[in-house]
Amino acid sequence: MDASIGHFDEATPAPDCLDELIGPVADAVRGWPGSVPADQIIYVETDPQWADTAVFVEHYGRELLEQSANCVVVAGKRGGETTLAACVVLSTTRVDVNGVVRRQLGARKASFAAMETATGETGMEYGGITPLGLPGDWPVLVDSAVVDLPYVLVGSGRRRGKLLVPGKAFAEIPGAVVLEGLGVAV
Repeated sequence: MDASIGHFDEATPAPDCLDELIGPVADAVRGWPGSVPADQIIYVETDPQWADTAVFVEHYGRELLEQSANCVVVAGKRGGETTLAACVVLSTTRVDVNGVVRRQLGARKASFAAMETATGETGMEYGGITPLGLPGDWPVLVDSAVVDLPYVLVGSGRRRGKLLVPGKAFAEIPGAVVLEGLGVAV
């Protein structure tokens, strides 16, 4: 099967390769509730040595720079309570943590979660965190520009491999909230 975007040696519908995915991501694909069929979520094998964005797009296709998203874990704090959330923005932008995220979470202070927190709470590898398979009570904040793309490259839960996901599917992830301006130009 050909990948919708990029130049990958192999592209497989995610439901056909659940063994390649970590547990929470495989479970999310297996139980996918969205109107976009799960077999439109595509797994592509990638080499971790090319994980850095600049090197990745040189190897797998320059057009991927405009069609890739990052998923980062943030922590919002208010009155001794901490709320963890995921933010999905295009890779050409940065998350507006102190504005959009802080307001959306009703937090007094918001920041990127520590690496140990992000990996420990998600069960995913740092640099491969994906919005599929996150803890069920987490808000998943998605920039509207991500939803507008036909396909988006995002992590698979580990550094080896990526997912190609129809943009509109991000709005159907459990806990998803689509927000204008979540991603700010760098």
